[in-house]
Amino acid sequence: MKYSRRLLSLWLSLCVVGWPIVGAAAVEYEAVGFDRLASFTFTAPEFNNADPKALPPSGADQIPAEIKALDQQKVAVTGYMLPVRMEAGLVKELLLVKDPMMCCYGVMPKINEWVVVKMIGAGVKPLMDVPITFEGKLRVGEMYENGYLTGVYLLEGEKLVGVKG
Repeated sequence: MKYSRRLLSLWLSLCVVGWPIVGAAAVEYEAVGFDRLASFTFTAPEFNNADPKALPPSGADQIPAEIKALDQQKVAVTGYMLPVRMEAGLVKELLLVKDPMMCCYGVMPKINEWVVVKMIGAGVKPLMDVPITFEGKLRVGEMYENGYLTGVYLLEGEKLVGVKG
């Protein structure tokens, strides 16, 4: 009888408090949409990249504090894939864009309407024309390549978690 009461007590407490996750660390990814990421105007600072020693100017003051607060955070972002670099048939680097019309039909997206995704480890199969969700660590701030501003968001892609459609 004592054993049954203890078991019943344990079962009730688990129902009230919740079942523990054994052997797995719970990692929370905050869903961040382009409604937030593209909610501000960003104008690329003027820069003469002809001088190889010149440092690009900062436009960090244009990024709102609530967006900067996402830097280094675990997030989930949904958008449309535009592959940039492939290895062995898998996409290792891509642009995740707000709208499928942005890449293929000549509508130039604003710099805060795409996220550069660099997959950690193995890449993913190309999945274009459908909304997909990636999870990973987000970096917020200007990124320059060869003196050109290439983006303000970089996602260290841990995994592709959702395909809609």
